Amino acid sequence: MTAECVFCRIVAGDLPAAVLVETDTVLAFRDIAPQAPVHVVVVPKEHHTDVAALAAVDPAGLAEVVKVANEVAEREAEGEYRLVFNTGPDAGQSVFHAHGHVLAGRLMGWPPG
Repeated sequence: MTAECVFCRIVAGDLPAAVLVETDTVLAFRDIAPQAPVHVVVVPKEHHTDVAALAAVDPAGLAEVVKVANEVAEREAEGEYRLVFNTGPDAGQSVFHAHGHVLAGRLMGWPPG
């Protein structure tokens, strides 16, 4: 946990969030600036800078993030969703704590971006 990380502060309960799922290792909550009708952020409770760092140190933790993302999508969007991990500022990562975005509820165009 880092004191300046907004997701660490949400995990610690220092900042409010609309939590949908919580496990021992993962927290899923609604995005405060949704980019789709369903937009949920899924974070490991342990701080890792990005998804690659999480995968390198805790592959089971990454699997739990994906499992929870799927659970959210099953409940919120009948299992049809896009799961996005932005890695680095040029890819759109603005919070440097590993997290996936569950996006659903509308037709997703391709290519993204």
